[in-house]
Amino acid sequence: MPLFYQHNINDTTKLAVWQISESEEFFLKKVPLQKEITHPHKRLQHLAGRYLLEFLEEGFPFHLIEIADSKKPLLLNSEFHFSVSHCGDYAAAIISKNKLVGIDVELITPKIEQVKNKFLSKNELSILPEESINYLTLFWSAKEAMFKWHGNGKVDFKKNMVIEKLAYENEEGFINAHFDKEVKTELKIEFKFFGNLCLAWVLL
Repeated sequence: MPLFYQHNINDTTKLAVWQISESEEFFLKKVPLQKEITHPHKRLQHLAGRYLLEFLEEGFPFHLIEIADSKKPLLLNSEFHFSVSHCGDYAAAIISKNKLVGIDVELITPKIEQVKNKFLSKNELSILPEESINYLTLFWSAKEAMFKWHGNGKVDFKKNMVIEKLAYENEEGFINAHFDKEVKTELKIEFKFFGNLCLAWVLL
């Protein structure tokens, strides 16, 4: 069972990361495939994410999941808020009973250098401790987590989500940021590095 990482944030919120090495049949024994996905690896990622939801909360109400206009999966008339992310052979999920949540998992690759100016302002670039692909990836991951937390689409990653401060020690830490669309909301995004993998999450 390749549970890669698990973190119980508090009594009502928990997250986990799964390293995918199983076949579809392994996941389908526990969770349903709720939409048509033709690409085999994307289908496997989807199933792993759903498997993590069941892992974190036994009896997770998959039958109540609906897809919003923004493409965000959500539960109507349910006590749970959740977010799922996947990249490569990893899937991540977070569940909360009383907070809106967002999670993102990213593999660190040099490609992030090519798009940094599309999602980061000059001020945000100046906050970077070094212009390394690790922290560029982290800033992207933090904004992806905020985007999922917001859940309503139509967001400018550069204008609506602003990173203000970075604090870290021993490959983990937090980012202070704000989400500014209609209402300005202060957010704290926590993160952790695992070698070439970056995990970021937010709840409020």
